[in-house]
Amino acid sequence: MKKTILIALLASATFASCELERTPFGSMDSGKIVSDPEASLESLLNGTYAQLKAWSDPMHRCGEYAGDNIMIRGSSTDAFYEFISFARTPNNYRLAQFWDSGYKAIAQASNIINLFEEGTSAEIDNKLGECYYIRGLMYFYFVRAYGRPYYQSPETNLGVPIVNGTPDDVINMTLPDRATVKETYEQVIADLKKAEQLLTEENGPIYASAGAAQALLSRVYLYMSGTYESPNTEFAQLAADYADKVIGSGAYSLLPREQFMKYNTYTPENNPETIFAVKRVASEFSGYDHYYGVGGMYANIGGMGWGEMYASAKYISLLNETGRNDWRPDHYKLVDARAAFIEPTYSEDASGAYKEVFRFIKDDGEDILNYVQADVTRSGSTITCKEGDDTYTLTPVDAAQEIYSIQYKDGKTYTGVLDYFITLNRVYPQFYITKASREGEDSHLHSPVISRLGEVYLNRAEAQAKLGNYDLALKDLNEIRTRSIVGGGYASLNATNAGDRIDKERQLELAFQAERSYDVFRNGKALTREYPGPHNQFETILPTDYRVVYYIPQSAINSYPGTLTQNPTN
Repeated sequence: MKKTILIALLASATFASCELERTPFGSMDSGKIVSDPEASLESLLNGTYAQLKAWSDPMHRCGEYAGDNIMIRGSSTDAFYEFISFARTPNNYRLAQFWDSGYKAIAQASNIINLFEEGTSAEIDNKLGECYYIRGLMYFYFVRAYGRPYYQSPETNLGVPIVNGTPDDVINMTLPDRATVKETYEQVIADLKKAEQLLTEENGPIYASAGAAQALLSRVYLYMSGTYESPNTEFAQLAADYADKVIGSGAYSLLPREQFMKYNTYTPENNPETIFAVKRVASEFSGYDHYYGVGGMYANIGGMGWGEMYASAKYISLLNETGRNDWRPDHYKLVDARAAFIEPTYSEDASGAYKEVFRFIKDDGEDILNYVQADVTRSGSTITCKEGDDTYTLTPVDAAQEIYSIQYKDGKTYTGVLDYFITLNRVYPQFYITKASREGEDSHLHSPVISRLGEVYLNRAEAQAKLGNYDLALKDLNEIRTRSIVGGGYASLNATNAGDRIDKERQLELAFQAERSYDVFRNGKALTREYPGPHNQFETILPTDYRVVYYIPQSAINSYPGTLTQNPTN
């Protein structure tokens, strides 16, 4: 056993219970750790997993809200609104929580690694592997949030500080400034490869495993694989190789379509597609605490949740691209299985009846888009809708799917659908999102998914496309696409369409899992959000924009024992 002992952070810190099946604990002191470190290992590792719970909330918000899958009903004073508006500031308490909890996990994992000698026993080696996985995971999520996309000069752009353990002299310590993006990725890869080597036990998807390390490595190398126009084939091949390991292991399986549509309701332990998830349990929430879970912003379920963020019109349009998804209770038909995670709040009158409307999106002034839900009247084969004092005759676009168009008073033609009136929050129809809710059918209980097999297939599809192996890419792409859209597979894939089709499938498949904004920018693409909402609807965020990365929290800079360089302000 190494002579390094746990001081400072581990010696005096009080850890919260992981609420997992391992032995819970309260606090630990240095004397107990030093006198019998092996007896302390289980509790120390539990504390490392516990940090992922605090980390996963802001991780989701800064990853998902900066994308184009969601809209919010209005501006907010909450710090998360900066993620949506791209009004970046260093004084954001949610970013500080993301940073602090992530670095606590890194410190705790590192101190365990430094305390125990590798090769002592298979059990200890496996626990060390769990620590290497958690540390690599934290550094990867940090470098993609605080460091620029890998294809943009990784040798000079800054990543995050690499601090692997508590120094012996915590009073006089000086910690290093930020490593480069390239150096940070090298740390991520070294940790995950070490985890892959040491992890020989399979304890289910709420614990690190060799498969979890391999799945994350497939994504890490994908992030390093350049753009479709200028790929790095070395890293693309490695992304494909690690995806091969996961898929070929047979340890995980894709859920069939009907089960996939209930993905959010399964616990990770009972979901063969989940590779690693941050486990949450209902006892961690009490009453209105459910409001503050990730899903609480996306829906109000059983009286719980703010229900102030909805699926964006852009995402709904993408779901409807191969056929209309009809959520009306008496017409319910989903063409794309992923539409099952969207639940419009249809309004009923006192008798339980719905009001028929023609819903479309119109220009509502310069650079402003808004929803309209116009009352419908039927007279024989003629259908009209009325907005205010204006009445419009609907022209069929696809009458079987009840898609129509109108010639609006502003001279423009708008296309929309016959539907039932959806209740409004302010002026926006509530397209609730339930993908981060209802685990075990418990309101907003949700164990954030880090890796699942569906993503790994898409990782391999993208990697093969960047290698020019379009037939192999097509096979993986259609594996995911045809699960959700029966008969919806593509007939071919080539250099002209592969990037758009694969990225579109990633958006559909991985929505509300905190991936979208990073996927856009790492491939050198621009983010556009031309749909209703209080955001700047016609702003284009280029992948070279300084706002693509978040500021280092000012609180971290102020307390850092050494220089901690901030990201550029323009």
